[in-house]
Amino acid sequence: MFNDIGPLELLTIIVIAVLVFGPDKLPKVIQDITRTIRKIREFSESAKEDIRSELGPEFKDFEFEDLNPKTFIRKQLDNDELGLKEIRNGFDPLKKEMAEITDVVNGRESEASASSSASSSASSSGSASSGRVDMTKKPEEPGQDERPLFDADAT
Repeated sequence: MFNDIGPLELLTIIVIAVLVFGPDKLPKVIQDITRTIRKIREFSESAKEDIRSELGPEFKDFEFEDLNPKTFIRKQLDNDELGLKEIRNGFDPLKKEMAEITDVVNGRESEASASSSASSSASSSGSASSGRVDMTKKPEEPGQDERPLFDADAT
C-alpha cells in the first residue's frame, strides 16, 4: 500500500503525527485509522463479491483490475484469437527497411546497404538502377531557365 514512501517521508509523517496529536493520543488515533482502513477494505471486498454474484457464473474469473485499459489491452494482446501477433510480425520488414533508410540518411551504412551500394556504384548509373537515392551526392544546381522548388525568402 505504501510502497513509494521512503524512510525520510515515513519519519516526517511520524514526527508530524506526534506534534499534532501528542504522544498520549497517538496510539488511539493509529487504532482508529487502522480500524477505518480495515472497514473500507471489507466494504470493497463485499461490493466486489456482490457484483461478481450479480454478473453470473460466466464472469466468475472477472477481475476488477481488468477494467484498467492498460491491463485490458495487455490481456487481449496475450490472447492470440485476434491474430495480432501476425499483424505485428508483418511490420518487421517495414521496420528493417526504415532502419536502413535512417542509417543511410544519417550517413551510417548498414552491412546490407553497404554491399548493395557497392554493387550499385559499380554499375553505370549508381543508385538510379537500384531505386535508391544517394544522399551523399550534392544536389545539382538548377539552371538559369529552371525555377527552384521553393522560395528561400518565404521559408
